[in-house]
Amino acid sequence: MAAADYLPLTLCNAGDFLRRELAPFPGRVNVMLRCMLTSAIVIVVSMALEVPSLALSLLVVFYVTQSNVVLTRLVGILFIVGSTLGIGLSILLLKFTFDYPLLRIVVASLLFFGSVYLIRVLKIGVVFFIVAIVVIYVQTFVDQTDQADLLIRVVLWVWVAVNYPIALTLVVNTFLLPAEPQLQLKAEIHRQLAALETQLARLIDGTTSAAPITLAAVQQGALSLQKLLRFTTMRDAHFREHQAMQLACIATVSRLYRSASELPDTWPRASAARLAMLRELLANARALDEAVMSDEPYRYVGTATPEDLAVADTMPAAAEIQRALHAYANLVASGAAAPGKPPASEPMLAPDAWTNPVYMRFSLKTLLAVLVCYVFYNAVNWQGVHTIMLTCLIVALPSLGASVQRGLLRLTGALIGSVLALFMVVFVIPHLDDITGLLLMTLPVVALAAWISAGSERIGYAGIQVVFTFSLALLERFGPTTNLTEIRDRMVGILLGVGVATFVQMSFWREGEGDMLRQKLATLLRAIAAQLHASRAGAGRRDELPYAQRQLQAWAVLADCEATLSRVALEPGWQEGEQVQLTLRAQTVLAQGREIMLAGDALHNTLAAQAGSWSPRAVDAVRSTQEQASVEINRYADELAANPPDAHAPRRIEITARGVEPTQSIQPTQRAQPTQPAQPTQPADASLIAAADELSRQVAGLPDWCVEAPVAAPSSQALRT
Repeated sequence: MAAADYLPLTLCNAGDFLRRELAPFPGRVNVMLRCMLTSAIVIVVSMALEVPSLALSLLVVFYVTQSNVVLTRLVGILFIVGSTLGIGLSILLLKFTFDYPLLRIVVASLLFFGSVYLIRVLKIGVVFFIVAIVVIYVQTFVDQTDQADLLIRVVLWVWVAVNYPIALTLVVNTFLLPAEPQLQLKAEIHRQLAALETQLARLIDGTTSAAPITLAAVQQGALSLQKLLRFTTMRDAHFREHQAMQLACIATVSRLYRSASELPDTWPRASAARLAMLRELLANARALDEAVMSDEPYRYVGTATPEDLAVADTMPAAAEIQRALHAYANLVASGAAAPGKPPASEPMLAPDAWTNPVYMRFSLKTLLAVLVCYVFYNAVNWQGVHTIMLTCLIVALPSLGASVQRGLLRLTGALIGSVLALFMVVFVIPHLDDITGLLLMTLPVVALAAWISAGSERIGYAGIQVVFTFSLALLERFGPTTNLTEIRDRMVGILLGVGVATFVQMSFWREGEGDMLRQKLATLLRAIAAQLHASRAGAGRRDELPYAQRQLQAWAVLADCEATLSRVALEPGWQEGEQVQLTLRAQTVLAQGREIMLAGDALHNTLAAQAGSWSPRAVDAVRSTQEQASVEINRYADELAANPPDAHAPRRIEITARGVEPTQSIQPTQRAQPTQPAQPTQPADASLIAAADELSRQVAGLPDWCVEAPVAAPSSQALRT
């Protein structure tokens, strides 16, 4: 995966980035339709009944509408609790401090500070995000009127404008266009197994029309299965009772999908026995697909004789498919739960909630930015830029890179929404005269925004800003809008808010993710090392499913490292050189870690194939290589996680047919010259020794990470997809 997969570095890469992020995927159309339908109902109801703050109502619809009904209900409930708590606190604040502006600002600041603090330390921090938003939003109303009863009326209407769209969203997502996670999980399993069937059918028929399965698709598929299984267990008690078996199922499917990506493009001069083997694998892939779709136990179709196994072993990917199917079929037949426990749930409160000063500093920085914007907003008496304060909270995220990313998405989305609003004001609104025309003007913009917001976190927030800025400029009044200054004021407020928030975060207690990125890279390398150690220890087929499950976890850690790297690359800094070096080193380690994982997996598969045909000396040498590689990677990870980091490139492991002890000649600072593997004692051992040598080469490719170490850009091979 190249650096362009983390963020667009050039205009050409930006085009590729947008094509990739805006491409359709299963479920995206469903999310767009749900947003459009709910938004249409909200527009009609708000316009017909004259419910104020229509832009806020549409914003809530986009926030609450999630990829499946489980997340939608969870977010909806949290929003109801947060808005009710925020409105209640605001009314109490106004009751006791309405006539004392200084006291009102002080108490509101304390409430805001406490809410931002709880955002960081609580698992349900979104509740207090809503509280903080409401507390600040209400202060803009106080500055516009001196009538207490009118002010309370406006505040209560805000509660209505927030909560009735939530109720409508829950109804639409539950009854009209439900996106059940169980069905989504089955659909994703079917998609991956269908891709496997297509690749096998291509080899059988000799055609080349099937699209290749990339490594990025394999990684994304594994992560999708994990997330959907988590949502399914939250939704369905049956899945919770059999979670271990379901985890074994998705591990098997991921393993099959990965093997499908490694099948050769063609297999010329395939014998009748090889074609029969491929047909058996195809029949079993279809049988597994049907079993998952019908919730029936899977049974292996056909009989695998030693001759069949020998035929499958001539193609490593086919042998891996056969072993995966056999392992899962045996597990289902035995009725035993798959080994391994599901990950423990995270605690509601952060363990260091009351001892870590980072949380208090974050709250103080956010409060400072908001107060600076509040003083500016009142000093210039510019009511149209009231979004300046909300922006400071919206872009306030734990790291500077994440804040910059959110700020850029907010600016981009607001710019797109403003341009669309300007076009509608000039060319469309003069010709509107009924609600039908209003819907025809608004729903295409809603559809575009919903399509963007349904994407990944790299662009999703921009879609929310498109619809919010557009509706804030055109739909806040119950009649046609012709005032262009509204559009200008919103953009100025957002631009100033992003600038003030970024400046404050850079100037006080800067909270970057560079050190966290190193820790996550170390965690990834330790997971890879554990996989190599487990592969050496697990000599039998009983270890096949746990090995696949550990691979799923490694993919998840790798995806987390990629997301962190994309944020670190966006962090502004006073010393740009150090930031560039950090980004390049992290890209190199991440790419090389992926190559080590692939080489280790290839060695594991080669060792498992034709297990009885390798000479004992070659097997001992390979297992020793796996153990030494695990030790070297763990040593590198520990040095990388140290502060300051002092990670030296691992040595090239010498492979001999006689075998070596795992602890022999391992010196952290040793720089052994690359050596060629000794010739095995049997010609048949050549492929096994070559796979072990490839693992050794990839481990030795980890770069030096020292303060004075020069940085080289990742090689094209290390960054390949």
